[in-house]
Amino acid sequence: MGVLTFPASVRIFVCVEPVDLRRGFDRLASAAREVVRQDPVSGHLFAFLNRRRDRVKILVWDRTGFLLVYKRLSRGTYALPTRPLPGQRHIEVDGARLMLMLEGIELSGARQRKRYQHGT
Repeated sequence: MGVLTFPASVRIFVCVEPVDLRRGFDRLASAAREVVRQDPVSGHLFAFLNRRRDRVKILVWDRTGFLLVYKRLSRGTYALPTRPLPGQRHIEVDGARLMLMLEGIELSGARQRKRYQHGT
């Protein structure tokens, strides 16, 4: 898929429940509202996986309309980089984790070193 960069203000949400990927723009936007509980026109990214987890659709609003990215792995499945919090139906990831996930890399055993965060 190549390298995508996102401003720090863009949040990335991955729905952990399977979604029927025959859904189009409007029904995925509705899923963003219902499952992730975020406004789909916020500019944030919303990723949805199918039941077999070999396909992903990413929905984003770009100020003029929705953009939809659809990817199918030729082999293997997508693995979620983390588990959702109890009662949550989605996880939030950063751009690096999303890109690794889209490459089919499993991050469950990986450790990330602590990084500098402003104000801490």
